[in-house]
Amino acid sequence: MEHKIEFGNIPWESSVNGVRFKPYIVNGKRMRLVEFSREFVESDWCVKGHIGYILEGQMEIDFSGERIIFNRGDGLFIPEGEDHKHKATVLSEKVSALLIENIEQDASADTDKMRH
Repeated sequence: MEHKIEFGNIPWESSVNGVRFKPYIVNGKRMRLVEFSREFVESDWCVKGHIGYILEGQMEIDFSGERIIFNRGDGLFIPEGEDHKHKATVLSEKVSALLIENIEQDASADTDKMRH
């Protein structure tokens, strides 16, 4: 286990239009440096839990009708589950964030290295 994560050495990945990220996974936790652009559109409600910090930009997160704006310097804590389902909208040109999430363990995965 490393104590320092060098995001500069981790390649960008993208699985959805308008978002790219650099993941680091260890012991069932994923830390991601994430960049969202205005092209990012969530078509479905997200029910995953997230803990994070907005590094740059502004985004609005809709929690089933309650909309909250997150700015640079704001932290976020979104518990997992249907009661906390959410959708994000990018309000600035770009939003950079650091997100920490629980992940399900894959028995064949080497969780001591970076992967998505």
